[in-house]
Amino acid sequence: MLPIDAAAHGSRWRHRHPAEKAVLGLGLTVAAVCLPPWPGGPLVAAAALGVLLGPAGVAPRQLWRAFRVPLGFCVTGALPLLVRLGGPDGWVSPAPGGPGQAADLLLRTSAASLGVLLFAFTTPVSDLLPRLVRAGVPAPVVDVALAMYRIGFLLLDAVARIRQAQAARLGHTSRAAAWRSLAGLAATAFVRAFDRAARLQSGLAGRGYDGTLRVLVPEASVSWRFLGAAGALLAAVAAATYGLRGLGL
Repeated sequence: MLPIDAAAHGSRWRHRHPAEKAVLGLGLTVAAVCLPPWPGGPLVAAAALGVLLGPAGVAPRQLWRAFRVPLGFCVTGALPLLVRLGGPDGWVSPAPGGPGQAADLLLRTSAASLGVLLFAFTTPVSDLLPRLVRAGVPAPVVDVALAMYRIGFLLLDAVARIRQAQAARLGHTSRAAAWRSLAGLAATAFVRAFDRAARLQSGLAGRGYDGTLRVLVPEASVSWRFLGAAGALLAAVAAATYGLRGLGL
């Protein structure tokens, strides 16, 4: 199990309805995209961090380990805005207004990533997917997603075991050996993926699969108090953003 999934299953908000956490987490994501990047981005990021580290109870180290990957993509996406290819100044030159555009993009995307992480750290996929059927998503689509979610963890476990076996057999002692081990790992994982899929199909057929996977979903009721607090937080972030812009900050 990935660390973020383990954190979601042990979250303080595990037993809350996913709709509540979607309103808060995805609402902050939408706010980061729609509000002006300054000061909207920092305000949304501060609100998301406050909820993650406070009421949600996410450990700072866990949050950083999960956030550094999307943050890297945010930085990588902002860097091209700093340069311009072609033009009167040569093949490569500083882009007019590039630093400002790059900063705006970085503020928006990093704040939006924190909003998504708030939802991911508090909502296990196994609690979310079965409820999508009630929201109108076709049941076969949800069933395929559940099966792929399960197979993904099995393959990750298999890959970890294969790497351990290769390391025990000195498969990473040199660059050439490392490349051979990587090729063997890819080939074995590919074969095992098909084997897992075939075994899963046989198991479902043996259990009389009729097109719907029936799973137990933990009962949870929507808390209007929580939704009201989430709406108040989003409204406060929006009001503070436009208020600070009105003051010229």
